[in-house]
Amino acid sequence: MLSRIAESLFWIGRYLERADDTARILDVHLQLLLEDPGIDEEEACRALLSVMGLIDASGDPEGTVPLPDTVDRTTVLERLAFDRNNPSSIIGSLAACRENARRAREVVSLQMWESINMSWIGINPARRRATSPHSFFNWVIERATLVGGIADATMSRDDAWRFMVLGRSIERADMTARLVATSSISGTAPAWVTLLRSCGAYESYVRTYRGLASDEHAAEFLLLDRLFPRSVRHALQQAEDRLEELLPGADRGGVSDRARRNLGRARTGLEYRSVEDILRDLPEEMERVQQACSVASDAIANRFFPRTAAMAWHESAWSEELV
Repeated sequence: MLSRIAESLFWIGRYLERADDTARILDVHLQLLLEDPGIDEEEACRALLSVMGLIDASGDPEGTVPLPDTVDRTTVLERLAFDRNNPSSIIGSLAACRENARRAREVVSLQMWESINMSWIGINPARRRATSPHSFFNWVIERATLVGGIADATMSRDDAWRFMVLGRSIERADMTARLVATSSISGTAPAWVTLLRSCGAYESYVRTYRGLASDEHAAEFLLLDRLFPRSVRHALQQAEDRLEELLPGADRGGVSDRARRNLGRARTGLEYRSVEDILRDLPEEMERVQQACSVASDAIANRFFPRTAAMAWHESAWSEELV
């Protein structure tokens, strides 16, 4: 497979998952602001922008677009939902997903292309029709789920599918970690039931624990469950499995692939710790997962999508060669 096609498939998976999970994160964040009037809205919104990578550690905005003096939920919606120039926003992610699908048309099924294209065409009408941000976010989640389902139903389990699932799994682990971090930005305990509902995990959680509701059980399910597809542990394992299939031939001593090493370290760091320990250091643990996903993504790009340096001809070198 051509590296440019593999790269497009990888980013289709990532951008589609990013649009889905950003809608989930914003839905949870706005719900928290409505439920708890004691939360400082500006502080919580700035913390959310920081979690989503739009504010650096010093509090300054990333990029060249300044933030307004007062940051509120309107600012959050503009930057994370409707900013076409921000690839981390919902609209920016869907635009990038469509562009990558266009580049990979020879390996993307007709149904998948049409569903991605119709999602992009329909996003502005959906925004105008939405009676609330919640209804708009639900539309985005439904469209992302539809595209993902069509992809799984129409793609052969070859390298094309593996690259797409690899991108989706890395993004899902990263964004679920951000979702968990978002729940605690107000300084209160995470609203685990709200998080479970936002991930579509509540019914599976209730069946698994037979209705026994507790923060520890909910955290264990969302972070560590090996069967639920949106848990951090499952997403990291999926990414490792796809990398192992793309790079057959196990090493005799350890794992030489940098991406698999970082993902495996993040997974085992969660898997072999108690839930109580994870909850005690929750922000740090989620930060480690995000860093592992970022390092793995860079390693995958260097391994599979190398950038060929442009060849520059210089008159002096040309003259020396002629001599």
